[in-house]
Amino acid sequence: MARVILWGSLKSATDGQTELDIDAPDMARVLQKLVDQHPNLKPQLDRGISIWIDGEVHRDPGYLPVGDDTEVYLLPRLTGG
Repeated sequence: MARVILWGSLKSATDGQTELDIDAPDMARVLQKLVDQHPNLKPQLDRGISIWIDGEVHRDPGYLPVGDDTEVYLLPRLTGG
């Protein structure tokens, strides 16, 4: 299971949970299971998030496999100018 850590406003969509264990073979399914378990996350994920997997930032990690020791950080994407 991947350990998913939520930062910032994302935790408000999970009733304050900041760490979740998600059993999925790749990042696309991790994100889908997160939305299945916490539907309030969908609008925030649709707006854009930053994804860090095992210490590296990824733009489109859907294809990346995840394992029992994978650590995923999800952060709201910052915007501004």
